[in-house]
Amino acid sequence: MDIRPATTTAELLAAAHLYDAEPRPEWAARFLAAGGHLMLIAYVDGAPAGFVSGIEMLHPDKGTEMCLHELSVDERHRRRGVGRALTEGLLAEARARGCYDAWVGVDRGNEAALATYRSAGAADDGVFAMLSWEFTTGR
Repeated sequence: MDIRPATTTAELLAAAHLYDAEPRPEWAARFLAAGGHLMLIAYVDGAPAGFVSGIEMLHPDKGTEMCLHELSVDERHRRRGVGRALTEGLLAEARARGCYDAWVGVDRGNEAALATYRSAGAADDGVFAMLSWEFTTGR
């Protein structure tokens, strides 16, 4: 397995089978151009087997933290350490960028994700409620 940061739109588009929906080239280019956005892709036998994306979040009184935005592993490569390796890669990059911590929001029922993050050293810090606003524009 080889894990490396995505640096081109072509790399992001080649991992399309790992996303929830079809990626758009203009959004892929915008992702790469945005400061603080990061995607690591795991390759097995030269093909994308998983990815993790992170976003640096900066606040004037706290500094910078890393939000693990999304983790995806191709079904054929699950339960082989790919998710953990990607998570650990993102955490290492967050430390290298000077982030003071990293966090991820996870559905309580997503046992696979919870196990992956815990195996990479994450701890549950209590009750977390995620509220959202959904906008249909731009999709």
